[in-house]
Amino acid sequence: MKLSELSPAYRAGEKAILERIRELSERLETAADPEEIAVLRRRIRDLGPLLRQTRELAELTARYYERGVLSK
Repeated sequence: MKLSELSPAYRAGEKAILERIRELSERLETAADPEEIAVLRRRIRDLGPLLRQTRELAELTARYYERGVLSK
């Protein structure tokens, strides 16, 4: 398997993480309990780095075999 073949899986993962962040954000808008609000905010915050890394891996694997991509 080539690395470029992994890119669609990372893109799908990115979409799933974004959807989860949206779901948590919607729950946050209606939450009244301070403890629940704190938990939701923490969960959203914790998904941020995962989303960024997944996006980066999707791009890297999609373009891995292009000349000069890794030298950036």
